[in-house]
Amino acid sequence: MTPDVVVVGQLARDLVLQVDEMPPAGAAADVRLRREMLGGKGANQAVGLAQLGVPVALVAVCGDDRAGDELLAQAVRDGVDVSAVTRRPGTTTALIVEALDSDGQWRYLQHLPELLTAADVDRAAGRLRSARAVLVQLQQPAEAVSAAAGHGRAGDALVVLDGVPDEKLLPLSDVLRADEQEARLLTGADDREALRAAAHDLLDAGPGLVALGLPDGNLFAWRDRRWGAGELVLPLTDEKVADTTGAGDAFTAALTAALLRGDPPEEAAGFAVRAAGLTVRHPGGRPDLTRLRTGGPAGNSRR
Repeated sequence: MTPDVVVVGQLARDLVLQVDEMPPAGAAADVRLRREMLGGKGANQAVGLAQLGVPVALVAVCGDDRAGDELLAQAVRDGVDVSAVTRRPGTTTALIVEALDSDGQWRYLQHLPELLTAADVDRAAGRLRSARAVLVQLQQPAEAVSAAAGHGRAGDALVVLDGVPDEKLLPLSDVLRADEQEARLLTGADDREALRAAAHDLLDAGPGLVALGLPDGNLFAWRDRRWGAGELVLPLTDEKVADTTGAGDAFTAALTAALLRGDPPEEAAGFAVRAAGLTVRHPGGRPDLTRLRTGGPAGNSRR
């Protein structure tokens, strides 16, 4: 089956360790919960899309080690096409260790020995140009993300950028998602009104829809022949937060899925917010969006 969406991003083994509180230097703490899973932003987004019933492929890189074997097998079980994942000979697969305390505060230790190259992306050019949407995680090297966005644009895909883009990428994009920290880095805005103005400047630069994180919600703005023009702020959900890791990945996956199925921006925004809200309820970044597959638009649901 030809994938509707190709995700370009990171694949890693995630190890989540939950403790009551972080120990000081020279001390130890007992781990209350340990979870090991397929992770990395790209893989999380691909899994979220698969859970929503969207045929999806992943363009990523991993080592030729046992961890890589196990993660790719899990991705296949999750319904993700991994035939475009590059196995790098002689390298180890990325590892992200998340230490999470009882207040939901996390710290990451990460070993990322290999990132995508433009050559890796170019080998998947056929998939990228035939997809209905290309979702590009911008934490990869500039040459790789530029190649991915370029192939997506050449194939007339919906190009979704996740993170802080270089200026030259904006004309290649249809949708831009940046979380609260990324939105500040991208725009320099330090209050909601300044962020609103910056969102419209971003629309002038290329994308038809932008979704920017706020301390207490998300700002959506759009101006495009497909979607018309509008603006919306949705607050965060009221679920108890166990861990914010992965909420943005679920958000981006759900936003992409909703736009592909033809939801108007208001409904796509609510769906994305609802997906993020479901993800913060459990430790670790792995999404759990299957229940949204038949749930329809989220309306005014929050996060």
